[in-house]
Amino acid sequence: MPAASAAGAGNGVAGVAERARPGIADRALETLARSWRPLALLVACFAVWWAVSAARLVEPYLVPSPGSTLQVMRDKAGYIWHHGWVTTYETLLGFAIAVAVGVLAAVIMVYSSTVEKTLYPVLLFAQVIPKIAIAPLFIVWLGFGIAPKIVVAVLIAFFPVVISMVTGLKSVDPEMVQLSATMGAGPLQTFVKIRFPASLPHLFSGLKVAVTLAVTGAVVGEFVGANEGLGFVILQANGNLDTPMLFAGLIVMSLIGVVLFLLVEIAEKLLLPWHASRRGDAVTTTY
Repeated sequence: MPAASAAGAGNGVAGVAERARPGIADRALETLARSWRPLALLVACFAVWWAVSAARLVEPYLVPSPGSTLQVMRDKAGYIWHHGWVTTYETLLGFAIAVAVGVLAAVIMVYSSTVEKTLYPVLLFAQVIPKIAIAPLFIVWLGFGIAPKIVVAVLIAFFPVVISMVTGLKSVDPEMVQLSATMGAGPLQTFVKIRFPASLPHLFSGLKVAVTLAVTGAVVGEFVGANEGLGFVILQANGNLDTPMLFAGLIVMSLIGVVLFLLVEIAEKLLLPWHASRRGDAVTTTY
C-alpha cells in the first residue's frame, strides 16, 4: 500500500494524509521564503531612489538622497522619536476606542434589525465624508489638545471594524445556532460560544485595515492643528522645504503602520490557531 494511502487509511479518511508539524527551523525558512519578495521590492525601490538622487535627475530640495534622509533620522533621532511616540499614542487610543465602539455597535445591529436599518445608512453617510474636511470642526470644538486627533482616528478606523464584525456575526452557520438552541443554550451562551468565535476571522480582517487607517487619522488630525506629532513634523518640514525631514517623517509614519499591522497579525495567529487559514500546513490531499 502506498504511504499516502496508508496514512489516509490510518486517519479514516481516504486520500487525506496528515503532514508532520514543522519545527522552528522549518518555520524560519518558511518565513524567509515568504519575506524575500517584499524585501527585494523594498531594496529595488531604495536603489531607484538612490539612483535618481545620485544622477541629479531631480533637485535635492524636491527629492532628497537616501543618505541625507538617514542622516537626518540619525542626527534628530530624539526629536523624531518624541513626535513619533505622540502619533503612536494617539493611534493606539483611537484604534482601541474604535474597536470597542465598533464591536458593540455591530452586535447591536445584528441582534436588532430596527437598529441596523436606522444606523447603517448613517454610518455609510459618515464614512463617505472626507475626514480632513471636518477635522477643523473638532479643533474648534475640542481645542488643540490630543482629543481632536483621537476623534479623527476613531472615525476613520470605526467603519472597517463595524462592517467586518457585522459580516462575521451574520456568517455563522444557522445550523450551529439552531443546534445550540436545541441543546438549551441561551442567547448569551450562543453568542459567547458560537457567534463571537466564528466572527473573529472576519473581525481581524477589519482590524488589520483599521489599525493602518488609525495612523492616517491621527496624522490628519495633526495636520489641522497640533504642536507635536508626525503630522506636525511633516507640516513644519514642508513649510521650511526641509525634504530630508519630510521624508524621514513619512518613513517613520509608514513604519508605525507596518508594525501595528504585524502586531494585529501576530494576535490573530495566537488567538485563531483553529481557523482553516492557520491550519493549512496540517493536512494535505493526496489526489
